[in-house]
Amino acid sequence: MSQEKKFLELGERPVGGLLLQYAIPAIVAMIASSLYNIVDGIFIGQGVGQDAISGLALTNPIMNLTAAFGAMVGVGCATLMSVKLGQKDYNTAQKILGNLIMMNAGLGIILGFALLLCLDPILRFFGASDATLPYAHEYMALLLWFNAVPHLYLGLNAQLRSTNRPKMAMYATFGTVIINCILDPLFIFIFHWGIAGAAWATVIAQAIVLVWVWGQFCHKDDIIRIERSIFKLDFKIMRESLVIGLPQFLVNSCACLVSIFITRSMAGYGGDIAVGAYGIDGRLVMLIVFIVIGINQALQPIAGYNYGAQKYDRLIGVLKYAVIAATIVSTCGFVLGMTLAEPFVSLFAADAPEMVKVGAHGLRIIVLVFPFVGMQIVSGAFFQSIGYPGKSIFLSLTRQMLFLLPCVLILPHFFADPLEGVWYSMPVSDAAASVLSAWLLIREIRKFRNNNIPKTI
Repeated sequence: MSQEKKFLELGERPVGGLLLQYAIPAIVAMIASSLYNIVDGIFIGQGVGQDAISGLALTNPIMNLTAAFGAMVGVGCATLMSVKLGQKDYNTAQKILGNLIMMNAGLGIILGFALLLCLDPILRFFGASDATLPYAHEYMALLLWFNAVPHLYLGLNAQLRSTNRPKMAMYATFGTVIINCILDPLFIFIFHWGIAGAAWATVIAQAIVLVWVWGQFCHKDDIIRIERSIFKLDFKIMRESLVIGLPQFLVNSCACLVSIFITRSMAGYGGDIAVGAYGIDGRLVMLIVFIVIGINQALQPIAGYNYGAQKYDRLIGVLKYAVIAATIVSTCGFVLGMTLAEPFVSLFAADAPEMVKVGAHGLRIIVLVFPFVGMQIVSGAFFQSIGYPGKSIFLSLTRQMLFLLPCVLILPHFFADPLEGVWYSMPVSDAAASVLSAWLLIREIRKFRNNNIPKTI
């Protein structure tokens, strides 16, 4: 089958089966990626120690910030690519690939060196203590030196899905996970490189798979491929892709800001143990969130293509299936978090009973309203995938800035133990954001059914 015929499938095959075809590789890949994060944390916790786990948690805001810039370019270009393929504008689609590579490489290098210059003061501001700072610095510094690698790898991986190659994207993610899981115990337990071993395992795995993904775009017979002529910055493409990707940037950058306040609050009210417990809970919660993100990744090319082709009935259909699937997944997360909190947390900190106790209690609070979180995550991704950045930005900002940040700052003052207020800020903000997302999504679906749709791209 020619590449053009594969693109046409996005506008012709039943949307339920199409979403399933895209979702299974994406979800499997995201589960594998999330399980790696869990295994990585287990290796660090068991092989390096409790302070290393807390130090690892302190790097989350920086990683969210670097991911914010990478996602802005990667998701923006992938969405624009899907729309242009739906419009059969293959010339512009080819140029998008070149602009993606140049923007991701440039941003990755500049951001990495900028953060390296002030890494220790940043980590201190996040709440690093004398015990946790060396671990956080050693891990994060290595990742920042090679910051362009994950930017390019994740950006090109998103383009694999947009060009109807979801299985290739899954294989790429599997590759990083498998290589990581081989190198992690080798570097930590055999070579005794400590937390730096985990960082080197991540960098090497992503670099190897980046070379493979790059090769997938070098086939001469493909419509969308890497060649010299595409490496010319097109300011129209840059502007459109960055505007579309802006919601993803705001999601991650706001997550960075909120994570800073949560981490500082955890350190202030509960010390290094609370910081480590929050880091463990975050990795476990991300297992569920990553699965929903996999559904979003499946939704994006289908929604973008059918929006570009003005097939709004198919657009509504794929959204419905995505919301149902995400709700099932997030409900499973609620059940698992409530029933298996202690065993989950013990995997990371078996020799730290106080951290297990704090982490298990916090996990049960975090997942209180998880059955509604799946719909909330899908709604923002849906608006972004069809080029409605304003609505996606609005949902992103309200969840993080209007609800979560004020809750983190205010709720601790209403509890005898302020740490409880920090934990409860998360489900309270999720509940408020879910109500708002549902209202906005229903409102927009009615417009689509009436074909009263303004052009945005």
